[in-house]
Amino acid sequence: MRYIITLLATATPALAEVPKVVTDIPPVHALVAQVMGDLGAPELLLGRGADEHDFQLKPSQAGAVADSDLVVWIGPELTPWLDNALDSRPEGAAALALLRAEGTMRLAYGAAKQAEGQKDEHGHADEHGHAEEPSAKEGHDHGHDHGHDHGSEDPHAWLDPDNAQVWLGLIAAELGRLDPGNLATYEANAAAAAERITALDAELQALLAPVKDKPLVTFHDAYGYFVGHYGLTSAGSIALGDASSPGAARLSELRSELEAGGVVCIFPEVQHDPALVEQLTEGTPVKIGGELDPVGSSLEPGPEAYAALLRGLAQTITDCASQ
Repeated sequence: MRYIITLLATATPALAEVPKVVTDIPPVHALVAQVMGDLGAPELLLGRGADEHDFQLKPSQAGAVADSDLVVWIGPELTPWLDNALDSRPEGAAALALLRAEGTMRLAYGAAKQAEGQKDEHGHADEHGHAEEPSAKEGHDHGHDHGHDHGSEDPHAWLDPDNAQVWLGLIAAELGRLDPGNLATYEANAAAAAERITALDAELQALLAPVKDKPLVTFHDAYGYFVGHYGLTSAGSIALGDASSPGAARLSELRSELEAGGVVCIFPEVQHDPALVEQLTEGTPVKIGGELDPVGSSLEPGPEAYAALLRGLAQTITDCASQ
């Protein structure tokens, strides 16, 4: 079922100009678009078909960042290529780094496997896999490690819908701070979007429930939040969190695991050659699922992209694991 986005507007338009907002990746763009509603449209940097791991800003995009009133992004842990562009903005220009924002639940890489057997009654991973919570919302912070390394903090936090709901409120508050006359509209839009995510979450919980105990292997270590939230069973990944090529030792280890027959499905990923997945599974009982798209690079950008992203992951996993 497709959700219709209902956008709220105030009876009297505010006199202040609506902020110019730039976002990094499609799911963040979708959340901001829902909060802004009819008041304005955020700009998306990572368009269709682009890869967040090796993206380079075009001059026009760098100019848009420099001229923006607000940049909403995951943070340098995911997109270090955006960090330098933020330096071109005026002193005090607003930036909201969602991974470091107050209330965000954060995981370390590999937490999906560590959390196996440690799910609470709602299917969420418990505190054992969590990274330390920030004490306050942080914006553009040069102190972060600009790597996207295995063993460090996993930046793919949008794949937990609980985080998305937290972020909607933070986005509304930041937009309202810059544009006080439209604060009520931003807050109402955020509340409506949060209700849609609650309904989406219930839908996906029901869809994934029958396959929770089926061991899965993904192309790279990007799904810990999704696996943990929905109580799925991760048997690991081919590549590390930065999607770099795995070494011979890792491939040999994974091949042995697949031959042992414990894994039900393995999933290739958009932006990556499926040949490696095919080679690894040849002669094994493991089924190859459809391509997963953790950042939504294959989706049409817009306010509905967040729901489409999560629904696509859930349906692709279910289609393979339920066979």
